[in-house]
Amino acid sequence: MLNNKEKTYWPHMILGFLALGITLSYWTVKSASSLPVQESNQYMLKYQQADMSINEIIKKQQLFDKDFSIVMLNAKTIMLDIDNAKRTKKEKSVVLKRGKNTFSYRIMSKNDILPNDVNVTFLLTRPHSISEDILVKDISQINGEYIIRDINISKAGRYILQLRAKVGEAIGYSEIPAYLKP
Repeated sequence: MLNNKEKTYWPHMILGFLALGITLSYWTVKSASSLPVQESNQYMLKYQQADMSINEIIKKQQLFDKDFSIVMLNAKTIMLDIDNAKRTKKEKSVVLKRGKNTFSYRIMSKNDILPNDVNVTFLLTRPHSISEDILVKDISQINGEYIIRDINISKAGRYILQLRAKVGEAIGYSEIPAYLKP
């Protein structure tokens, strides 16, 4: 009978690696689930909806652009330097004021006839976030203008003014950057 007095540590190493793997897996899942996920709202739709029907959206927008255009009225603009990780670009932005803001748009026809049966929706959003979105549906026409009143803005920073106009089957989109100074 052999008398083996040497201790082996490999079972302890296996248990240690297993405990380390379980601990690191738990930490990864916990830290990943604590980060907020923000949805995109380009074309005033959820990302998945826009991605699945992008060809249809583009066709409807081309149909709209062929006969109509969206013009923002009475907006003061400034040129801003936007810093990305790779480059800096200049962007023309609408100047917002702290408190209540009013936005007015006109849907112009290429043959100078204002369409009457337009369904207009407005969205004020921030880049990369939908938590503070302000959506205004079914905006009525007053003297050829679509006026969005009393939009309260209190946080400084960048915003996006989005407008969707539906005329029959055609759908047009306007996306204008805006900025509220601190």
